Amino acid sequence: MPQARFCVPAAALVLLAGCATVTPDGGFGDVAATTRSRIGTTPELVRNGAGQGALAASLRDLPVFREGRPLDMDTAVRIALVNHPGLQATYWNVGIAQADLAQASRPRNPSFDFTRLAAGGVLEIERGITFDLVGLLTTPLAARMETRRFEQVKRDVGAAIERHALETRTAWVEAVASRQALEYARRVRASAEAGAELTGRMAKAGNTNQLELAREQVFLAEAARDVARADKRATAARERLTRALGLWGQDANYALPDHLPDLPPAPAELPDVERIALAQRLDVRAAQAEAAATAADLGLTRTTRFINVLDLGVANKTQTGEPTERGYSLSLELPLFDWGGARVARAEATYMQAVNQVALVAVTARSEAREGYLAYRNAYDVAQHYRDTILPLRKKIGKEVLLRYNGMLASPHDLLADARAQAEAVGAYIEALEAFWTAHAELEATLGTRLNKEKAE
Repeated sequence: MPQARFCVPAAALVLLAGCATVTPDGGFGDVAATTRSRIGTTPELVRNGAGQGALAASLRDLPVFREGRPLDMDTAVRIALVNHPGLQATYWNVGIAQADLAQASRPRNPSFDFTRLAAGGVLEIERGITFDLVGLLTTPLAARMETRRFEQVKRDVGAAIERHALETRTAWVEAVASRQALEYARRVRASAEAGAELTGRMAKAGNTNQLELAREQVFLAEAARDVARADKRATAARERLTRALGLWGQDANYALPDHLPDLPPAPAELPDVERIALAQRLDVRAAQAEAAATAADLGLTRTTRFINVLDLGVANKTQTGEPTERGYSLSLELPLFDWGGARVARAEATYMQAVNQVALVAVTARSEAREGYLAYRNAYDVAQHYRDTILPLRKKIGKEVLLRYNGMLASPHDLLADARAQAEAVGAYIEALEAFWTAHAELEATLGTRLNKEKAE
């Protein structure tokens, strides 16, 4: 019978130990699936290659590397989520948390005590095996706590992925827009050079005055300055994108599109933008989960407020000339000075803190969703105004000025002045288009979902 009693805890240990598992992907598959549904791209956990500075094998066949095609926005996000070393380092947090969960699901190993005493021809040997009974009983609790932490780590990694996707999208928009602005600044400078040369010839022939010549020369100087500034901005923007992609060496010589995508036919209509934010944002989900976890901890603290230590052990004693003694040992902390009231009060305060944190996160999410959507609509309206109103009018004015110039009703100065006005309008449209696509990416990050997906729903 004693052997049967000792086998019970041993069998329980074996069963508990068998519950803990570590998956080959370290639990990252759940994060990848969730992220794909939110940002439309699947992150990959790379076990070699990217962490050593080499491009991941899954990216090598992309058209941007194999055929030299221009890098589009979605492909940029895909590359960043696979190739960025810092993001890959973050991915491993999930595996660490899963290992901690597996460890917490297994009770602490029993300890074996052995004592040998000899004096006056008498040999005394004591042997004992001690089990952490409290640890054994609270192993399910520890597993639940580690499960919550594991889920929290997955949410944190998911949030890091979304932040990096936003960083990559805005960097791509800035890089393409700055490249487009640089090309247009070069065209303006070429036009200014032609205008200054023409005005100089006219001044030499006496067909214009020095004032007009000085104006054209100033415009040329300003155009050259704008090219220098645009070149610096384009270089900085491309390097920002390259850092977000985690590329270097030959892989960093990727091509970019000549211009930003056109405006969509219509902006996304999101009358329930606050509902979407509350349902999709990870910070809202994390705050709600944290409040639920602290509520569970509060209930457990109230239940175990009197118990801190409870150890159960098996004892065996052998002495020369005496029969072997067998028994067990039990250690229990007496709740004489600490009745657990402080721990309960702390748990209650922590729970109320979590509840108020949920309210704060919800209020912030609602406000940011409204602000982000208004910024998106404003950017769309401004870009649309340039595209549908200002640019057509500038184009029409340019045709009329050219007709008058051909009919000797307008001077070359009128033609050059109109060219400068058109250049300013086109530059402003490029900036408006950049602001729209940046606001588009930021709104998606604020809502935690793709705009096209919500529109389809």
